[in-house]
Amino acid sequence: MPDTPTSATMSLTESAQKRLAALREKEGNPALMLRVTVLGGGCSGFQYDLDLDDKMTADDVKFGDALVTDTMSLQFLNGAVVDYMQSIVKSAFKIRNPNEAAGCGCGKSFAPRM
Repeated sequence: MPDTPTSATMSLTESAQKRLAALREKEGNPALMLRVTVLGGGCSGFQYDLDLDDKMTADDVKFGDALVTDTMSLQFLNGAVVDYMQSIVKSAFKIRNPNEAAGCGCGKSFAPRM
């Protein structure tokens, strides 16, 4: 597993940390991490994929004990902050990404800054 590049950062807000702690407790798995991956496709060119995972691969970069991504996705996620938003209509993890040039209304798709 590669070490976290010294200049690379990703983080979870307090709200996202609390939600992940609740999911870990619900699943009975304290090793669960939030995996954020960037995939090609979506309305704006790229899309986020968020999953719960308790395994690491050789290509993964881990931030703290709860957030993981792969090295290819990291180039699009460096500096991103993952938040957990709750409203009457829906509750979801939301990514605030300084590398987005434009996003889509669904919140899952983005175009990167060039």
